[in-house]
Parts: sequence; C-alpha cells; structure tokens
Amino acid sequence: LVTAGVYLLIRFNMMLIDMFFLKFLLLLSGLTMFMAGISANYEFDLKKIIALSTLSQLGLMMSILSMGMSDLAFFHLLTHAMFKALLFMCAGVVIHMMMDIQDIRYMGGLSFYIPLTSLCLNISNLALCGLPFLAGFYSKDLILEMVSMSNLNLMIFFLYYLSTGLTMFYTIRLLFYLMINDYNLMVVYNLYDEDYIMLKSMFMLLFMSLSVGSFLSWMIFNYPYMIYLPFNLKMMVIYVVMMGLFLGYLISNMKIYSMNKFLMTYNLSNFLCLMWFM
Repeated sequence: LVTAGVYLLIRFNMMLIDMFFLKFLLLLSGLTMFMAGISANYEFDLKKIIALSTLSQLGLMMSILSMGMSDLAFFHLLTHAMFKALLFMCAGVVIHMMMDIQDIRYMGGLSFYIPLTSLCLNISNLALCGLPFLAGFYSKDLILEMVSMSNLNLMIFFLYYLSTGLTMFYTIRLLFYLMINDYNLMVVYNLYDEDYIMLKSMFMLLFMSLSVGSFLSWMIFNYPYMIYLPFNLKMMVIYVVMMGLFLGYLISNMKIYSMNKFLMTYNLSNFLCLMWFM
C-alpha cells in the first residue's frame, strides 16, 4: 500500500519521459526526503519514526524516478521492502512486549531482554542507513552516485546528501533510546522472552536484508551502470553516513539537563515536529 504510487509511476515511466512535471516532482520529492528526515529526529513515537523513514525512502524513489531511472527506483523499492518489513515486525514485537507503549522514552536496555529481536532491529536499521554491503547500500549508493553524475544544481545535491545523513542521525538516536539507555520503564512491564513464532519469519527477512542487495543487482541489471566519479564524490555517501553517525552520537548522548537546547528553539522544534504544519 505504501509503495503503490511509486510502483504505478514505475509502470508508466515511458509516458513520463521529457515532461516538465518531472522537474517539479524532483524538487517536491527531495523536499519530502528532507522533511521526513528532520521530523523523524524530533519524534518520540516508535511507529512514527519508522513511518517517517519510509516516507524519506519514498522521496528517494520518487526523485530517482523523476530523473528517468525507473529500474533504480524499482531496485530500491525491493531492497527497501526487505529491511523495512523486518523493521516494522521488530517494532511490533517491541511494542507488544512493552504492553502497547509506543513512546521510545519509556524503553531502554532492550538488548538485554530481547537480544535476537534487537539484533534484527539494528541490522535492518543499518541496512536502511546504507551501511556498506548490506541490502540498502547497493541501491542507495547506486542512486546517489547517479545523482552525483547527473547535471543537477547544488540544491538537489545537498538535499539528497543531507537526507542521507539525517537517516543515519535518527537511526543512531533510535539505537540510543532503545538499546543503550538504562532501563527506563516507570513500572516493571511484561518483558517476556523472545517471541519465537515471530522470529522464524524475522530471521528469513534478516537473511534477505543481508543478501538481497547484491543478488538483485546481479539479477535486475543486464549491464552495469557506468559510474565515473572523482574519489571524494565516490566516497561522499560514506562521508555523510559517518558524519551522521558522529553527530547522532553527540546529540543522543545528551544528559537530561541538556534538554533546554531544544527549549531555546521551541518554536522551530514545534514546527519541525509537526511535519512543517502539513
């Protein structure tokens, strides 16, 4: 249901060639990526963070589609389906074990209680960030390198790379709130052992989100994309991912007395949290 519109545009991509509408769509989807990435950083609801990251990836698919590369959009749609399904299943297990609490401020130390679910959650999150040689890396890296090769202006370029950095940002934030923080529950909740019925399908999805990137890139493209870039542009994806990791570590490592930094920019934070009043 989420990717139905993207899939429809992929099917009709021959009709969309050389339309002026595509330039407008490129701008709009780039802003969608950016807006969703920023909103996910201010959000405290677990499902909303994952939904906003899905929105960001949809903006990525739409923007590469509006540049006329429908096979890349389809490739990213498939790899994103693998780890995002795994991410939603893990989030469902976590919320169910928390007795239907979705606020990530209540969670913490989950990796001690549900280690296998936490493993699936973290690996799918890192695949979402485009960590090298996981599933998301193959499609996301290819898309960003094709953007670097195309003759677009600086604003689109910065929107792409800032959104990629923001993905790493909210992932590290999620990691800190769920795994690394102390046990934050106000009362002792029902943290069972693992849900072994869910784990069967979760491990299948885990294997897929580890291997499906290279597998599909061999299966879909009958010829490799020719990418010729200088070294810094080639490594740009790794640079922004590392920068997002570092910044996310610095921001998420704040203690409770650092929260007034958000209160100093309360109106801006409110505006960004409400998805630009959309």
